[in-house]
Amino acid sequence: MAQTFKVIDPDIHFRALNVLEKKPDITQRQLAKILGISLGSVNYCLRALIDVGHIKVNNFQKNPNKSGYLYLLTPKGISKKTVLASEFLKRKMEEYEALRIEIENIQHNSK
Repeated sequence: MAQTFKVIDPDIHFRALNVLEKKPDITQRQLAKILGISLGSVNYCLRALIDVGHIKVNNFQKNPNKSGYLYLLTPKGISKKTVLASEFLKRKMEEYEALRIEIENIQHNSK
């Protein structure tokens, strides 16, 4: 049986890895709020990141009555985050340039 991989938006993928690297003990609810996506989408994203080997998950106990998770980037995840960061910056610079040109055109046509 062929394995199917979940597809993650590259911006969400990058931002999720970035947050998880800084806050490995973050809850899914907190991550959803930071990323601006639903809790279900965060769960989907985390499962996909685990499936492709970009993060690993460890259980830990904060106190005897409550368990939590620790999300750790793997070496493969750190490498992918570097690639995604470069692609993210390139996309944002292209968006910035397109907006700058559009603003200049609007200002020029308004005169």
